[in-house]
Amino acid sequence: MAEVLNSDGRFWAADKLILAYVAGTGALVAVYWNRLPEAPELLALHVGAAIAIVLASTRGGRAVWYFRHWYPLPLVASCYKEMAILIPAVRGAATDQWLANLDFSIWHANPTVWLERVQTPALTDFLQLVYTLFVPAVLLVPWLLWRKRRFADFRYCAFLISLGFLASYIGYILVPARGPRFSLDHLQHSPMQGGWVVHVMRMTLDRLESAHYDCFPSGHGELTIIAWWSSRQISKRLSRVYLAYTLCIILATVYLRYHYTVDLVAGALLAAVLIAAGPMMYRKLSGSEGSIAA
Repeated sequence: MAEVLNSDGRFWAADKLILAYVAGTGALVAVYWNRLPEAPELLALHVGAAIAIVLASTRGGRAVWYFRHWYPLPLVASCYKEMAILIPAVRGAATDQWLANLDFSIWHANPTVWLERVQTPALTDFLQLVYTLFVPAVLLVPWLLWRKRRFADFRYCAFLISLGFLASYIGYILVPARGPRFSLDHLQHSPMQGGWVVHVMRMTLDRLESAHYDCFPSGHGELTIIAWWSSRQISKRLSRVYLAYTLCIILATVYLRYHYTVDLVAGALLAAVLIAAGPMMYRKLSGSEGSIAA
């Protein structure tokens, strides 16, 4: 109860991580101000987020305690929308042809085109559902830790997931690409085969994602690997389910023409680096109050 009602005025690891990201992207907004019609609104959102985090670190009470635990996950997920605004202004040119050439040099074919030979409506429906459930699947692991009242493990899991989201956004800025469903569409022999559910899910995702440059690295691959790794501390049965889901979503990203295979390799490597370095980063950022129980 004392942890809920009191505050020692210190930032948690997730606070420091997100404040650094907000400051960095805020600086990009300031540098490219004249290229961003939404610059005043974006900068106001950055300043508002920073103020809320700072104020929460100095306040006590149950509501603030809940806020400090949960705000990182929806905040870093919502930062995804900002990439659609920042990347065209900061980078401009896409790197799709380079990524497609890398894929072709590895496989001697374009994987999204080759997979047409195994395409069926039922498989398309299933993999589209797997792909659409990405965010709920990732957030289920910290929610289960919360239900078990393992708050120290929850804080680390939320930190690791937040780190994964933000690291992928930096990758999008460094290597902007829209994906094979745009760059290789002229090579495909037929549209995706699926039922009306697939059509609705694809249209909904397109509206939510806007014109994004979000291929490299694959955030879907990276974050589902992180979720699978984190699920191991809950139960072996759950970790097996997450392993199966991870393999399905890796297939889905290429089958549905969202990603090049090199995106998946980059996402897997990034996940491995963050899983390995995460505990050390968390302890460094947390200071003496940091704790990782599992």
